[in-house]
Amino acid sequence: MSEQKTYLITGGAGFLGINMTRYLLQRGHRVVSLDLLPFDYPERPQITEVTGDIRNRADVDKAMQGVDIVIHTAAALPLYKKEDIFSTDIDGTRNVIDSAYQHGVERFIHISSTAVYGVPDHHPLYEHDQLVGVGPYGIAKIEAEKVCLEYQAKGMTVSIIRPKSFIGPERLGVFALLFDWAKDGKGFPIPGKGDNLYQYLDVEDLCDAIYLCATLPKENVNDIFNVGAKEFGTFKGDFQAVLDHAGFGKKVRSFPVAPALWTLRILDRLKLSPLYPWVYETAIKDSFVSIEKAEQKLGWKPKYSNKDALIRNYDWYVANLANFEKQTGVTHRVPWSQGVLKIAKRFF
Repeated sequence: MSEQKTYLITGGAGFLGINMTRYLLQRGHRVVSLDLLPFDYPERPQITEVTGDIRNRADVDKAMQGVDIVIHTAAALPLYKKEDIFSTDIDGTRNVIDSAYQHGVERFIHISSTAVYGVPDHHPLYEHDQLVGVGPYGIAKIEAEKVCLEYQAKGMTVSIIRPKSFIGPERLGVFALLFDWAKDGKGFPIPGKGDNLYQYLDVEDLCDAIYLCATLPKENVNDIFNVGAKEFGTFKGDFQAVLDHAGFGKKVRSFPVAPALWTLRILDRLKLSPLYPWVYETAIKDSFVSIEKAEQKLGWKPKYSNKDALIRNYDWYVANLANFEKQTGVTHRVPWSQGVLKIAKRFF
């Protein structure tokens, strides 16, 4: 076992934050969580909790005391206002990495996103491909990576991880839509035929990749890595696996692309649907990255296929439904309000 270290997880109360916290505690490490939200999990007594904002340098410096390794997961997601996305994802990242640099932290692991590739014209995507910011979130994620590279140039060991959409225990957000319809014995509508290849990632496999960046020799990890499932199928096929697992004999139903997209755009514009452009505009396209670099340089081996990850997330959702049935919000930790889609559900 590697020696005990103190890890700071920004966004520690979030979906990746809690999974990473559990992962590190199981391996005997100390964990500090810095998050705007309270860390309301059973593991609370086992960690150091700092409630604060990464945009506030005093909060960051307070959390950074005695820290060996920073895992920077905190970010304002696409449903947030543009100003909040920029101030959190760009200025907040600079605050955290500069504080880590000033405090002599050993390593900085930045959780970026494959959103930095925009809506690409080829697949698979490689780490050296062009970065194209689509929407405030995509732009902010690219700028945050630039900040990280500045500090890498100053001699810091900085790993940048670009995960595909990751799922697993504690993940709700947009996936709660699929799981809610599946558990109620409903079919599920998708734009287009759904024959496009679409890659996800299980959160446990992401935790493995992060831990490799924290523990392998520095020369292996001072780099940028795509991570995603090794085994994945079509958008329709993988969603159908969840409906089959739910056991009601329901099907994923395809709708013609143009009318489906126009409907979703109008509902989004009118704030009647939780689905934002990145979700519905990319749902009809291939979306997968090469994971060869992480496999070769880190020895990373993802354990879960798309189907495994979706079904594992669905089972957790059903088992824990009572805890979040009445909640909605804009983070991955709560279901998003279905808006007008709740009415549409009746027809499936």
